[in-house]
Amino acid sequence: MECILLAAGYATRLYPLTENLPKALLMLGSKTILDRVCEKIEEIPEVNNIYIVTNHRFADQLAEWAAAYSGKKPVKVLDDGTTSNDNRLGAIGDIQYVIEKENISDEILVMASDNVFDFSLNDMVQMYREKDCDLISAHYVDDLVDLRQMGVVELAPDGRVTGFVEKPAEPKTNWGVPPFYFYKKETLALIRQYLAEGNNPDAPGHLIPWLIQRTPVYAYTFDVMTIDIGTPKTYAEAQKLFD
Repeated sequence: MECILLAAGYATRLYPLTENLPKALLMLGSKTILDRVCEKIEEIPEVNNIYIVTNHRFADQLAEWAAAYSGKKPVKVLDDGTTSNDNRLGAIGDIQYVIEKENISDEILVMASDNVFDFSLNDMVQMYREKDCDLISAHYVDDLVDLRQMGVVELAPDGRVTGFVEKPAEPKTNWGVPPFYFYKKETLALIRQYLAEGNNPDAPGHLIPWLIQRTPVYAYTFDVMTIDIGTPKTYAEAQKLFD
């Protein structure tokens, strides 16, 4: 299994903090967000390599971080060559970029580099193995405003994904979807097909409604802490956890 960490955004909502610094390198206590994310990935024995895909502006800073990384798994930073929101590849475009650049033919774990969370990824791996299908995650969200800012999923009783809408104006459920995705090696061809058909390459959740029409996808549900660090408010919430 290979891990792809998405870090090519510009985090404009966090300016000026992230005007000259990748969001993943913001500090949470004594460590960066990226350190804390990689600590979780290090717990998964099956992961061989961690690939961090970023934009041209922040590639050098992330490469410097990677050179000093002391974890056991090899880390490689890939510069997707983009320079602004106007020419970005989008998250799904970046996933495909890494797959092609590194000739990946194995199953993949795709994650954002800016989420902190309080569950073991090995719990997701266990369900992924049991279902032997692509697997996303979902957690219960009460706040309607928050739901409108994320992917929202509909689930069958056995956890199979039956519907998915990215940032719905009227969410059909309270199951919000954080960016944790396990994809089987057979799904790599479908990601390529999705993009070749001209579908939206931006948020990783856009792939899911297209994918569930072609292959079974299940959701691992959890009710513990996860924070998507995207605004000064959520960054402050995350900082309190690590003071």
